[in-house]
Amino acid sequence: MSAAPRAIQTLTLSAYFSLIGILVIWYGYTAPAPIWLAIMLIPLAFPLRGLLGGRAYTYAWTSLLILAYFIHGVVEAWASPPTRLLASLEIIATVLVYLGTVMYPRAVKRAEKAQAGSKPDQH
Repeated sequence: MSAAPRAIQTLTLSAYFSLIGILVIWYGYTAPAPIWLAIMLIPLAFPLRGLLGGRAYTYAWTSLLILAYFIHGVVEAWASPPTRLLASLEIIATVLVYLGTVMYPRAVKRAEKAQAGSKPDQH
């Protein structure tokens, strides 16, 4: 993998795991609610293998999944002043994950195209 997709993957995974950490702090310690913690974390488990494996298709559909977490963060930041800091951190993490999941498939495609163009024809 070339440098651009690897950097985007690193950024995306960092933000993804930060989001998980924020949710664990929020629903595990700050406002303990084990059911809400499970409801928030289970959907994030589905794309994990594909994200770690660098599958462009998984990155593409994860961009749709992450929008629900963005909406959650915005609603909580607006409606609940005591959780505004955690909600703001959730918003930042989701924006970074979203940007990474949108940019990664494009970067992989460009890298593959550049690599195919640099190979000499074998006849």
